[in-house]
Amino acid sequence: CYMRTLKYAILGLINRKSLTGYDITKEFNSCLVDFWYANHSQIYPELKKLTDECLISYEIIIQGEKLEKKLYTITEEGKVCLQKWLKKDEPLEHTPKDVFRLKAFFCDEISNEDLIKQFQSALNKHSKRLEYLGNTMEELLKINDISKVSSPRFGDYIVLNGAIMREKAYIDWVQDCIKKILI
Repeated sequence: CYMRTLKYAILGLINRKSLTGYDITKEFNSCLVDFWYANHSQIYPELKKLTDECLISYEIIIQGEKLEKKLYTITEEGKVCLQKWLKKDEPLEHTPKDVFRLKAFFCDEISNEDLIKQFQSALNKHSKRLEYLGNTMEELLKINDISKVSSPRFGDYIVLNGAIMREKAYIDWVQDCIKKILI
């Protein structure tokens, strides 16, 4: 059974506060970007489906002189649906695709020099990502009580912390591979 996970991501965002489609796209590109992706062309059809299913409603707001936007709000039915999904135990998902690891699998087909270049490049990219995540965490920690489960931003904190741990582990793996290649 195909589950529309995007449906629940959008319901969760709108449950936090009323948002326009543009605001939802911005949330995907900032708060959710490290673990979930959806583009503009996926979000708007999903908003229509959620409206048709009476899980969200909207009001037209005017921005500027003439620009009309829809401001979406979760309905009671939408809140029930979101709660049901949040409590459901999900099966383990497939391991995400990783092109670099796939190439590493076939590393015996290229020279050690090219192999080291590949691994150095991966190390640089993941180090930059870790630095970005660390800076994001510094900003997040400026919010009082962020690390308490009662905080509305606790979910942001634990997911970001998991992303930092993931990047550290990836960097450790790449560094270990480089050592093994250089032996």
